[in-house]
Amino acid sequence: MADLTTLEVLLHGRPIGTLTHLGGDQTLFAFNQSYIDDPARDTLSLSFKDAFGGLISTLRPTQTRVAPFFANLLPEAELRDYLAERAGVNPKREFYLLWALGQDLAGAVSVRSADGPTLPPAASDGIKPRADIGADKPLRFALAGVQLKFSAVMAATGGLTIPVTGVGGAWIVKLPSLKFPGVPQNEFAMMTLARKVGISVPDIRLVKTAEIAGLPEGMKKLESTAYAIKRFDRLDDGGAVHIEDFAQVFSIYPEQKYKNASYRNIAEVVAAESGDEGAREFVRRLAFNILIGNGDMHLKNWSLIYPDRRAPVLSPAYDFVSTIVYLPDDDKMALTVGRTKKFLEITKDDFAYLAAKAKLPQQSVLVTVSDTVARFLDIWHREKRALDLPASTITAIDNHLKRAPLAALAKS
Repeated sequence: MADLTTLEVLLHGRPIGTLTHLGGDQTLFAFNQSYIDDPARDTLSLSFKDAFGGLISTLRPTQTRVAPFFANLLPEAELRDYLAERAGVNPKREFYLLWALGQDLAGAVSVRSADGPTLPPAASDGIKPRADIGADKPLRFALAGVQLKFSAVMAATGGLTIPVTGVGGAWIVKLPSLKFPGVPQNEFAMMTLARKVGISVPDIRLVKTAEIAGLPEGMKKLESTAYAIKRFDRLDDGGAVHIEDFAQVFSIYPEQKYKNASYRNIAEVVAAESGDEGAREFVRRLAFNILIGNGDMHLKNWSLIYPDRRAPVLSPAYDFVSTIVYLPDDDKMALTVGRTKKFLEITKDDFAYLAAKAKLPQQSVLVTVSDTVARFLDIWHREKRALDLPASTITAIDNHLKRAPLAALAKS
């Protein structure tokens, strides 16, 4: 019989289930009976909620991968490779990546092994950690996504420090892109605009990479400015607030974040869980991202947060970037709005269609769209020169607004 390896899954520090690595490279997640029997249980994910609001507790093993909810807690692409190499884990072995990184995951969920942090030889598949990365001090946190980012602690002086062990931190520091210039400044400006339009935005700032203590070797040589955003899943006293993104809600693996769902599907969930106000906030953000030309609002860039541990609302906004600045030929949203993805085809009628399909109050949706467009255009035209953006970025957004049908609502 194959040796079974088990990881304990905790929510708000309470054990609620186990992840077991079975023979044949299968993994099974199972809830503890005490969690199943608790009528006042904290919510782990809407993906475990049945049509009647009950808990789905009969689950099947997954092959090679961990279940989608847990897979979406792990980083992707280069960020996954980097953290896996630091920990000495094959990046494809998700069970062992959770073992290595599970002490500081997004939200209030954590994963730990009863055998301690030392990973078994099977975790590496013979892959040796890179000597220049320093496997003796692996970063022990996971932030989902592809951009190189770290969890950091804010000092009383305002400086940021990456914890040596990688655990803890109430800020996310996103380093500059090696491919696209000025992404931190772009995101800071778009998030600043979003706040002015009335969208809920966490504290944000631009920081000099040279002033971030504890960055891994060589990373301070990157472009001088990084973007920092306060983690809305962390409390001032160090506690955690639970969150989940919509890839987790829909039980979709990270690489499918552009597929298998539309903005209508997100709107339906938000409205069902948090009512008309949640739906209006969703519509406001959707219209805003069309106006700035953000083609990357995929399922992982929308999240729910659980302030009372049980009932979700739309989380504060994050990852608002004008992508048309870098990809002018990519003229589409990440998901479908109404009946189209194309910026230059999205009209008021598409929001009416979305409202009808998602069973949202149509008049409320259309008023929210019109109000958002009017607010955005007024603020953009008054303040765009003060946003410290390159002239090319301002020109790209201006040209986009001249062509986007949604922007014309302000004239109607």
